[in-house]
Amino acid sequence: MTEEQAYTVVGGRGSMTVFEIYIKTTPERLWEAIVDGDLRKRYSFGVGTESQWTEGSEYRSGVPGVIDIASGENLEVDPPRRLVQSFKALWSEDVEREGTSRVTWEIEPVGSSCRLSVTHDQLGENANNELFGGWPMILSGLKTLLETGEDLDTPGSLRYSGAAE
Repeated sequence: MTEEQAYTVVGGRGSMTVFEIYIKTTPERLWEAIVDGDLRKRYSFGVGTESQWTEGSEYRSGVPGVIDIASGENLEVDPPRRLVQSFKALWSEDVEREGTSRVTWEIEPVGSSCRLSVTHDQLGENANNELFGGWPMILSGLKTLLETGEDLDTPGSLRYSGAAE
């Protein structure tokens, strides 16, 4: 982390939230799980993400005909190491008012595993907790999927699974 990225505490919590998890997988398989819409649905509340996954391309996350979750731009795309995206939450008026923040996915091989760091920053001083509160469940679902081939089935983890069917 550079000095510019130093963690800042505002009002008792951070304007940057960093989540780090270790997953027994390859960088290529982890990257695929991040950018493949069908795989993403399996660990991200049943929500898929569609994009061309090129620098400057747009992405949209949601369940067609049910709910829009987020949209933004892929600012940096460096497979299988780094993905930086602008992030505009869309699931409620409260989070839409928060504006645009940024999410950075960084993959680093560690032995036969990978360290995945997800940094959600450029959040407002009093950012709505909903903007970053789902990350632990998403990352737990990602780890479960890649290590076991199974979906995490905790309450909420599959919130929109089957919603479009």
